[in-house]
Formats: sequence, structure tokens, C-alpha cells
Amino acid sequence: MRVGFLGAAGEVTGSCFLVEAPGLRFLVDCGLFQGGREAYLRNLRALAFELKTLDFVLLTHAHLDHSGLLPRLVALGYRGPIYATAASVDLLAVMLLDAAHIQEKEAEWENRHRRGVFARRGHERAPLYTVTQAESSLKQLRAQDYDSAFSPHPAVHCTFRDAGHILGSAIIELWVGDERAATKLVFSGDLGQPARPVVRDPTPIRHADVLVVESTYGDRLHRGMQETEDELVSVLGDTLERRRGNVVIPAFSVGRTQEMLFMLTDLVRRGRIRAPAIYVDSPMSLAATEVTLRHVELLDAPTRSLIAWQRAHPEQPPIRFVQSIEESVALNEVRAGAVIISASGMCDAGRIKHHLRHNLPRPECSVVIAGFQAAGTLGRRLVDGARSVKLFSEAVPVRARIHTIGGLSAHADRAALLAWLGGFVEPPARTFVVHGERESARSLARAITERLGWNDVVVPERGMTATIPAPLRPKEMHPLEVRS
Repeated sequence: MRVGFLGAAGEVTGSCFLVEAPGLRFLVDCGLFQGGREAYLRNLRALAFELKTLDFVLLTHAHLDHSGLLPRLVALGYRGPIYATAASVDLLAVMLLDAAHIQEKEAEWENRHRRGVFARRGHERAPLYTVTQAESSLKQLRAQDYDSAFSPHPAVHCTFRDAGHILGSAIIELWVGDERAATKLVFSGDLGQPARPVVRDPTPIRHADVLVVESTYGDRLHRGMQETEDELVSVLGDTLERRRGNVVIPAFSVGRTQEMLFMLTDLVRRGRIRAPAIYVDSPMSLAATEVTLRHVELLDAPTRSLIAWQRAHPEQPPIRFVQSIEESVALNEVRAGAVIISASGMCDAGRIKHHLRHNLPRPECSVVIAGFQAAGTLGRRLVDGARSVKLFSEAVPVRARIHTIGGLSAHADRAALLAWLGGFVEPPARTFVVHGERESARSLARAITERLGWNDVVVPERGMTATIPAPLRPKEMHPLEVRS
């Protein structure tokens, strides 16, 4: 058996792993590369391997750095099934169409303004995929329940476990082999931070022969929730009431937006802040929130309780989902007292760029960075202290205050990752540390070796292929049992 690391190796985006065994080829994830001017070209070249012989695709969750190349995969010839949790399938129906719309609009803008590498070479830029192609890819999605074993291939048995990252996120357990002996692979996907709002905590996993684990925050710790809450309360009070400005929060439409709405509503319920005017300026966020409310059984108990309270107090706080372009543009005239939540979370696309353009030059305003910002993104430049950034080909001065509130991250920090790894009964025979910038991944790999005593812990390079002896050992449990 071989595992190829086609993305998220030494970096955070582009999650894609190719597993090959005799008579078997499949992908785990098929994500977009994000950040930097070269992201489009990298995505254009990302699927340069034989696609028609793939047997199936397994998806850990709906975030675009894990799913965003699925429409291109299908457009280039893949015709097989794509398996994900039921909640992820519902979210993908929203996210992939939105991503395709953005692809089309960005290509149109570059071609109209003759910007970018293709214009310099005298060519037009084509979108990575179109809305029509994204719609076509949705037909190949196959929904699976958590904790319910299924067989996407006669030689493969698979189970999705709750990863506690966003709605529908999954740890993938899979067994390759037969009932006599098999190799068990576990792909963590993105793991959530325990005791965070909205979704449940990550599921412990006990056994693996081969483990592929994320490391987004493998070299740092998050602030505690109380400290995080206190900081957010301070930023809101200082900006909205004392300095009379706006608070702009870049947030992915799925996961982070719902968490921010939970936090703000809970602060109002407990009397920690006055109810601000909240504008959620992302058409996809409304759809994603509606999907979330269709899967209330997947939410944690405090979130279900808060939803009931908010329905009884619909104006506490007043939340307005902005849909039309006209409504979005009108927010530029709101000079004070507003909390504007808008996508994308790394500030590289979507309506957030317009809100930053109008609020960054204003010293009375604040920008709250509440999630990971990949290298090369606009959000990362703000976190790193840029005094000026380029938006729509114009230099925009950064006079607003930039607040990084890491305790709101949907990713597990170093301590949470090590605690989850510590739940294994024995070390996996091989462990690959992925989905983290190089130093973060290496730091976590060292900690796994030194603190947990595991051997054969590797940080793969992109394009690397690892050979796995199969089967590594007799199976401890039948793969169709509910628990591993």
C-alpha cells in the first residue's frame, strides 16, 4: 500500500491524500490551496494524475481547503462516489456553488481589468470551475451517518467519527484488507478544540496502524475561554461605545460565523455586553446557519439551550443577514456601533475585502481575527502588523486596531492534539503529521516522539509517497463493529 501526500504537507491548505493498493485507488479530501498569488496556478496543476481510475473519494469535512477542488475533479473526468457525513453533504451544496461563483467573478474581474499572470502573458484567466460544474459534482455525493460502518469498495471498510471541528466534520477510520487481516488507517481531518461552543468534542480513537494527523496549531496553545471572552468583551466595549467605531470580524461562513453568533448572543444573554447591531454579510452564511439548525442533534447542549433562548428573544441581539449587493454596499455608510461578520475568514475573497477597505483606515475601528491565517493571505499580513495592504489594486492604510483572539479557534491547540493522541492504546506503526506550516508540524512531531514515546513520526513533503507494508498485523477487531 502507498499513501501520497498531494497537499497539506508542510502547509495548511490543499488537503489531499492518495491511497493506493493492488486493485484500489482512492482520495481522502480534495481541497483548494489558499493564500498567495500562486494559489490559482497551484490549484490549476493540483490534479495532474490519473483520475478516471479512482474508485472513490472520502471527505473529512466541508471547508474548502479540504473540499474545494471536488468540482474540478469531476470536471476533469472523475465519475465515482464522494462519501461524506450527511451534514457535510448539506453544507457542500451551499459551499461549492458559492466557491464556483467566486471563481467565475474573480476570473471575470481579472480579465476585465487585465490583471494577474495570465493578462501579463496575453491570455484570459478561466475559472477553476463553473457553477454548472459545481452543481454536477454534487450529484456524486453520498451521505453517511456518524458511527455507521460502510464499504465504499470490497476491500475497504470505513467509519466516520465526530471530529468536533465544524458541523459534519469527521475523523475517518478505515480498514484496507479482508476479515482475516487488514491495515487500519486513521485520518484525523481537522480536530476541534474541546469545550468550545456549538459542536461536540472530538471522538477519541484507540487504534491505528497508520495515522495522518493535523498540526495547524501544533506549536502553540490557545487562550482559555474565560480569558478569550474577557478580551472580546473589552474589544467590543472599547470600539463600539468608547471610540464609536465598528468591529469587523473576518469569518468563514461555515463554523466560525455560527460560533461568533453563539458567543455574541451568549454575552448578551448573560448581560456582559449591550446588544450591538450585528450584520452577517455573506449570503452563504445564512444558508450555512439554516443547515446548522437542521442538524441540531449534532450540536452541544449549551448551544441547543441558547438556540431556544434566542428564539424566545429574537432581538437579543438584533442579527441581520445581508443578502443583496445593495444591502452590503449600504453597510459602508454605517460609521459606528456595528459588528460586521463577513467572509472569507482569511480575507482573500468575498465581501470582507470591501468592509476592510472602508474600515481599516479608521483608527476608531477594530478588526477581530478569530481564526488561523495561512501564509500569503491578507489576514496573515494584518496579523503580522502590516501598516498598509493592497485591496482592489489600491494601497489601504491600516489604522484600525487588529486584535488576534486565538481562543476562538475551531482547531485543537498543541495540548488538545497531544491529549487526543494520548488516547491511543498503543502507538501507531507510522504517524504522518500534516496540515500545519512546517515549523508547527515539526514541533508537534517532536512532541509526539518525546512526550508520547512514539516512533516513526514523519512530517511529509508535498508530493512524497510513503510505502506501507500491508497488512501490518492481524486486525484486533472486525471493521464493521461500531467502535474501534
